[in-house]
Amino acid sequence: MKKLLALLLVCAMIFGLAACAGTPATTTDDTTTTTDTTDTTDTTDTTDDTADTTDDTADTTDDTTSGDLIKVGIINNDPNESGYRTANDADLKRVFCEENGYDASFFYSLKNDEQIAAAQKFVQDEVDYLLLSAAGTSGWDSVLMDAQAAGIQVILFDRTIEADESLYVSSVVSDVPLQGERAVQWLADQGLDEYNIIHIQGVMGSSAQVGRTGALDEMVAANDNWNLVTQQTAEWNAETAQQIVQSVIDSGKEFNVIYAENDDMARGAVAALDKANISHGVDGDVIIMGFDCNKWALEELLAGNWNYDGQANPFQADAINEIIQGLENGEQPDKVIYLDETGFDAATITQEDIDTYGI
Repeated sequence: MKKLLALLLVCAMIFGLAACAGTPATTTDDTTTTTDTTDTTDTTDTTDDTADTTDDTADTTDDTTSGDLIKVGIINNDPNESGYRTANDADLKRVFCEENGYDASFFYSLKNDEQIAAAQKFVQDEVDYLLLSAAGTSGWDSVLMDAQAAGIQVILFDRTIEADESLYVSSVVSDVPLQGERAVQWLADQGLDEYNIIHIQGVMGSSAQVGRTGALDEMVAANDNWNLVTQQTAEWNAETAQQIVQSVIDSGKEFNVIYAENDDMARGAVAALDKANISHGVDGDVIIMGFDCNKWALEELLAGNWNYDGQANPFQADAINEIIQGLENGEQPDKVIYLDETGFDAATITQEDIDTYGI
């Protein structure tokens, strides 16, 4: 009996030890399997999915926001036409951007018919506002009536047009006839015995050309000692202006004034004088007059190489923005808003003037 009991006790001990050794190993394996199922990487993937959802929400928010933008179609002259136009275009792009609440589209041409076609396209696109710097003053009535019928408000900038005032809500422009009057009066004040003038015009029919030409034509018609040696368009182009002046030089005709309707054409004219060794500017044989007040042109005045430059202010975008914001709030703007401008004389211009007004 004692031997039997001893045998049974030994078997029980062996079975117990086996059970103690096996149970922890099985539990550890199960725990590892559970950890694999939870999988930290999978949790991270779930987080990524959440992030993707957030991105989609952000995109939806952007789409909703874009629907609230004010849709603007802007028709302008070629930004490469002159330093003035480059500054004007940059100013418009600074203001009429998405950050300021605008969805703006731009079209450029120096041709009136192309601008009118672009305006018609903007009407079809249902813009909220049509901003227009017209290449020519006429031909706009039909497309502006279409814009009005579509509920599109038209704002003129930089250039005026020959159209009924009811077809546009406001205009932000230079007083170009005043620019011409101021320049011609300055020239008259020089007290020359005789004025023999090379008149280089801009694009014919543009308000800038019409205004700057008008005052000179009136003075020539009213005074026997004012003569036009030639009057031709260079369409704002320096090389064409140089060719015009070179042609006069080759003809042998006498002249003592070059009245160029923008700075680039004045520069082209001066290139022809320099090539022919004809002095110009302060104490020179030929008076040089330009318009726009490019910084480099004002520096020519300060150096005494030119005599006069009429200011044309290209910074119109802030004033246009104020008009639009007012209209959005039910306020009616003035029909015409003139920009502050002046003219500069080589005898009085300063470096401060250049730094302040040069474009």
